[in-house]
Amino acid sequence: MARKLDQTDRAILRILQKQGTPSQRELAEKVGLSQNACWRRLNALREDGVIAHDTVRLNAAALGLTLTVFVLMRTRHHSREWFETFRQVVGSIPNIVDFYRIAGEYDYLLKVVACDMNDFDRVYQQIISKVELDAITSYMTMETLADNRDLPV
Repeated sequence: MARKLDQTDRAILRILQKQGTPSQRELAEKVGLSQNACWRRLNALREDGVIAHDTVRLNAAALGLTLTVFVLMRTRHHSREWFETFRQVVGSIPNIVDFYRIAGEYDYLLKVVACDMNDFDRVYQQIISKVELDAITSYMTMETLADNRDLPV
């Protein structure tokens, strides 16, 4: 069951999504708590799984990853064994940053970041050489309008 969040919990989460790792003093001041009370809330949010882990958002373009591709995949295989192989292959490719099982005409959606079309083709070849798929459709993005947006808390 999902944890019931109050306004202070939501304020903490909004700040953390925007700022990442403010000092505990700064965070406590912003939400109107003592440092100890803020620390207890942060620990509770972590223990309850609301805060999954602390990360830093990187600028893909600054790292030379200027091509983003959404890949739709369909398979005729729906066995547990096939899926585990597929999950292992996809999980072993660092360029695949998001991976979903979806409903509809296709079975899976991948978000791939790459330096260029040759880099994307390398990822594509890795997948098709190890996993049998029925159909693959790729959509190259032209512009990022919103990416990694904060969750609405």
